[in-house]
Amino acid sequence: MKLYADAPGRRTRQLLVDLLVVLWFLAWVWIGFAVHDGTMALAGPGRQTDESASALAGQLRDAGGQLDDVPLVGDEVASPFDKAAEASDGIAAAGRSSVEAVEKLAVVLGLSIALIPILVVSAFHLPGRVRFVREASAGARFVNSSDDLDLFALRALAKQPMHVLAKVSDDPAGDWRRQDHRVVRRLAELELKDVGLRPRRLPG
Repeated sequence: MKLYADAPGRRTRQLLVDLLVVLWFLAWVWIGFAVHDGTMALAGPGRQTDESASALAGQLRDAGGQLDDVPLVGDEVASPFDKAAEASDGIAAAGRSSVEAVEKLAVVLGLSIALIPILVVSAFHLPGRVRFVREASAGARFVNSSDDLDLFALRALAKQPMHVLAKVSDDPAGDWRRQDHRVVRRLAELELKDVGLRPRRLPG
């Protein structure tokens, strides 16, 4: 697999762009975690409410349990404590619900903040990189003979703009059919540059 071009200038540009993209990804991942952690701070009051209400409910039940043993009036005296404990349980449940809602919100916000910029850049950067790697890796296997040189020249005839072909020859297609080695080589060099291979690797 060929990840980068042979030409030093193009290879340097590819490396710099890839490095910038990686730094971009890492920066937005960090921002996503920061947003997640900042949002999770909003769950603090809900946790405190849950803990305090749960503790109060336990204390009320303990008190009701002790009063329940009082002869004759134990049940009546303990009943308000039991109801108050149930109310505290309700408050604790509300606190837990608010914590769960904040946790879900933190995950959604963190992922959204991180993924949207990453996906946008990936949509622009990755297709070109994948296309280059595919073309360069395939092309690297076809630079070993004159027949391979002819293949690249044919691709250049099919893909290169007319004004570029005109700089190679007044009749590039005719020269290619006549196997003019100078024209075939120059055409092949055009295509090899496009796929990221060094023209000087071609056979003489």
